Amino acid sequence: MTDSVLSPQSQMEAIDLQMAHLWMVRTFLKHAEETEEDDELQEVARTLYDYMLALGPAAQAGDTTAYLKQAKKKFSKLRKAGELFEEIQPEISDHTNFKMAVISCRQVIQQVEAILNASTSSAS
Repeated sequence: MTDSVLSPQSQMEAIDLQMAHLWMVRTFLKHAEETEEDDELQEVARTLYDYMLALGPAAQAGDTTAYLKQAKKKFSKLRKAGELFEEIQPEISDHTNFKMAVISCRQVIQQVEAILNASTSSAS
């Protein structure tokens, strides 16, 4: 993905596809018993949701400029949430579901970053 150059429309569509994967991670976390007991894990789930929520209105309106602006603006929080999840996961649970959720979350964040960096113009 990082070697590609994408139009803003293609970037929005590619990020939106990644949001489907992120939604599954967030849903898993939201419904895991361990999340009820851990404030940091709750924060991770909220941050994943907040990122997706910030992109929703622009996606529905088909506004690529607003979408990409929000995606870039909120990305550092998404990355920090992923890093926190990766850091605390071994303390939370060693279950395969949590390990796979960390891998999935990491992959989504890497893909979103690559997509954001695959802009057709330096201004976007």
